[in-house]
Amino acid sequence: MRIAYIGQKGIPAKIGGVERYVDEVAVRMAKRGHDVSVYVRTYYTPKSIKNYKGVKIIHLPTIQTKHLDAITHTFLASVHAIFQNYDAIHYHSLGPSSLSFIPKLFSKKTAIISTYQTQDYFHAKWGFFAKAYLRFGEWMTHKIPDRIISVTEILRQYGLKNYNRDSVIIPNGVTIFGKAASLKVFPNWNLKKGEYVFTVARLVEHKEIHTLIQAFINLKALRRIKSDYKLVIAGGGSYTDRYVREIKAQIRGRKDIILAGVQRGEKLTALYKNAAFYAQPSRAEGLSLALLESMGMGLAPLVSDIPENLYAVAEHGKVFQVGDLFDLMNKLEYMFNNPAKAKLMGEKACQMVKEKYNWENIVRDIETVYLEAFDEKNSSAIPMKSAHQVFDSRRISGS
Repeated sequence: MRIAYIGQKGIPAKIGGVERYVDEVAVRMAKRGHDVSVYVRTYYTPKSIKNYKGVKIIHLPTIQTKHLDAITHTFLASVHAIFQNYDAIHYHSLGPSSLSFIPKLFSKKTAIISTYQTQDYFHAKWGFFAKAYLRFGEWMTHKIPDRIISVTEILRQYGLKNYNRDSVIIPNGVTIFGKAASLKVFPNWNLKKGEYVFTVARLVEHKEIHTLIQAFINLKALRRIKSDYKLVIAGGGSYTDRYVREIKAQIRGRKDIILAGVQRGEKLTALYKNAAFYAQPSRAEGLSLALLESMGMGLAPLVSDIPENLYAVAEHGKVFQVGDLFDLMNKLEYMFNNPAKAKLMGEKACQMVKEKYNWENIVRDIETVYLEAFDEKNSSAIPMKSAHQVFDSRRISGS
């Protein structure tokens, strides 16, 4: 099949759940013999990258502002795509999916797919009009594409109840990184194995990083955890300069709270694998890749009680009431002061994740969605063959 991905900032993934999702899926689709293209924004993916692990990289301009970045790039990508004779176009996120009607109108034989990752309009960084447009994008997601993929049963049920449209449940997968760098690559941070709590998050208000920081500071002030324990936060802002400044002011002068910035590869793996446990205090999430990856690394998860977090951890985590500072303090204290129980919890979480969130199985399921959607749209044009047979013959002939 000729497959295109639209809505992500780009690949190879640096930060962002959608970007990591597309990176994992697109590369594996290319390995499975498909002709794969990913639309990217130049500020995210350098123009020098034309091909990435067998995936064609298509650079298009964008208006790089908070409100226009995604929609302008998606518009240009959607218009470009209608001239490329794609068999399937896969949109990501509610905003970009609002423009899926463009190839739907002009590329009659192309299967249009959208993945419903999260309810973006709950994110605190967006204002009234942006949230209204994202709700419109959610409506379009459930009205336009030929197939919808929901990453959780929660989102599937929401779509059924509110839009009377069913979707296919295919969760996000987990990348279990291999080699980890030593903590010695962070010489200025004085980190020790098992003596810090770790989190990976964009510095945006709905991630509740400020609440995690305050809970940690309070525990230290009350001497309820060891003085040398630390909090490490990996990630950067996303058009949220004011919030980033507030976070930096909150931790000013402290050496036990580390803003690690964006980390990747061996360094990120080192921070995962040497932490005492993982914390995700967010007020809104989809199916968090960072949370799943932490469990895949063997870390016990401490999460807020929003449905998406509960869905991800099942019974293999410690839970606190979202936004409740004192409950979070109590649970943080428990996790730090019961390392053996945290270790066992992490081992069980790791086993669950490896069984349930395997990328190879997930990509095979997504491929089936593409093939079935294409087959359904083109059944009159190819009455004697299924899409599976058509594309298998293309692989053999090399066309």
